[in-house]
Amino acid sequence: MYKTLTAGLLLLACTTIQAQDSATSFKSTEVTDGIYLLEGADGFGGGNISLLVGDDKIVLIDDAMVPTAPALLSAALEVAGRPIDFVINTHLHGDHVGGNALLSDDGAIVFAHHNIRKRLAEDPTDAGGPAGLPVVTFSDEITFHVNGMTAHAFYVENAHTDGDAAIHFVEANTIHAGDVMFNKLFPYIDIDNGGSIDGYIAGQELLLSMADDKTIIIPGHGALASKADLRENLDVLIDCKARVAKLVADGKSIEEVLEINPLADYHDTYNWGFITTERMTRTLYRGLSGQE
Repeated sequence: MYKTLTAGLLLLACTTIQAQDSATSFKSTEVTDGIYLLEGADGFGGGNISLLVGDDKIVLIDDAMVPTAPALLSAALEVAGRPIDFVINTHLHGDHVGGNALLSDDGAIVFAHHNIRKRLAEDPTDAGGPAGLPVVTFSDEITFHVNGMTAHAFYVENAHTDGDAAIHFVEANTIHAGDVMFNKLFPYIDIDNGGSIDGYIAGQELLLSMADDKTIIIPGHGALASKADLRENLDVLIDCKARVAKLVADGKSIEEVLEINPLADYHDTYNWGFITTERMTRTLYRGLSGQE
């Protein structure tokens, strides 16, 4: 049976919103001509959101959480000057699809990978209800030709989840990575929803192959990034995997691995409220050992 809201995502929602109020307003930053980053101005608004603005169509990449969606829609309308035409979901989690129903009711068409709709169809609560289900789905890729720009949305297999999409704004040399990148944060690899360690690494390698030294990368969480930042995050994950894999190969139990604390070198930079050093270690151990 599909799971739309894992215990991990519940923890994300609870701990984050307890630590800081949900955003009631959003701020916009012009990343490059016609592409804006929207993020909570006075609290947690959800994952990073991209807004593509031009004379032709208005495209939104992800759309916050159910409680913050009205504020997001208001901010997007202020920047764009008119309603959203298309929404592209990068994955199924509620901090990225929460505005689907609201935006759909406002006339937007929601696009997503097949697996996002399949999982949300089991329980569409995180998308704002049944009206939030994606209307158009794709398997491998879909391309939007709008505002004189090519926005290529493509499937990233079994990385953060089993329904991840990243979007390459080709002429703008900008990539919206969704949660295939958490910049300078331990990543959330949602094994229960089809994510995998090797898939996450492969996904970041794919993004890296598309970037050059001038590429702007919009991560799902964290600050705007460069190719060098992506390379650093990828190297850290590869090293973390290797450290835990050695201990798994040595027959260590999860309790023993936690006591050894193999990721301690990265704690000061990558530990955060949702994916702590301990939780990252547990995820790696589970993915490498096959143990729950």
